[in-house]
Amino acid sequence: MASSQKALRYEAVTDGMKIAVTPKFLDEESAPAKGRFVWAYTIEMENGSDTTWTLTLRHWDIIDSSGRRQTVDGEGVVGQTPRLVPGDTFRYSSGAPLAAPSGMMSGSYTFVSDDGVEFTARVPAFSLDSPYDRVRPS
Repeated sequence: MASSQKALRYEAVTDGMKIAVTPKFLDEESAPAKGRFVWAYTIEMENGSDTTWTLTLRHWDIIDSSGRRQTVDGEGVVGQTPRLVPGDTFRYSSGAPLAAPSGMMSGSYTFVSDDGVEFTARVPAFSLDSPYDRVRPS
């Protein structure tokens, strides 16, 4: 499958925890005529700190180009609560359907250390752009 669109990678670092996101529009799972636009996104987190962290909670803020907002909160990611020792990397993929041809996602992950200290790592805001989005004149 050839693609002329270069995958964008978004990154943020919070207290040594690097979170990188690579979104991709899924044309084959989308149905623009029915108002269904689907993206996959891959998250890679790398523990660059000296502490072992376990991801316990996720938080997402999603807004589409029509102004619809969604908030998603839950435990772990894709059914897992990964434990990252210093230097470890964890990678997973998930998806997001929207009723509009573009949008934005941002969020955070809550991590807990072995001794109970909690911190929140920022997930960078990332754009969900499809080829069906019309550029609006400014």
